[in-house]
Amino acid sequence: MHKKLIEFNLNQRRTDLPELQSGDVVKVYRKIKEGAKERTQMFEGMVIAIKGRQSSSPTITVRKVSMGIGVELVLPLNSPQVEKIDLIKSTRARRAKLYFVRDKSAKLLSKKLKEVPMKKTVVKAVATEVAKEAPAVEAVAEAPTEAAVE
Repeated sequence: MHKKLIEFNLNQRRTDLPELQSGDVVKVYRKIKEGAKERTQMFEGMVIAIKGRQSSSPTITVRKVSMGIGVELVLPLNSPQVEKIDLIKSTRARRAKLYFVRDKSAKLLSKKLKEVPMKKTVVKAVATEVAKEAPAVEAVAEAPTEAAVE
């Protein structure tokens, strides 16, 4: 029974989201419904907690400071309201839950959390996008040189 439950939970997860850790700075794009209209709103902040990693509905807590007031957003990762999540910056945190961030200033946090290079999966995704665009640019660049030689 336990094995079936784990398989069910894994099948329910979304695969288009990056691997997140506490301390990462992310942009979360959410679908907001206002009356009959629907729009996408961006929320950029630091991931301070990830809960329920092995369940079918993990949640993340994202925090930002807006006009001097701390704003936290608890998001279920597999929700249809979460359109996409972009990883902006990755940091190395020594704790799983960064609740102490609520009491610290931004200057002290920069000393506490050290920036690390972007994850390989993000770098590979950017490299493949650049590689797709590169042949088109080279073809345009080569065409005038051949004409100039003749």
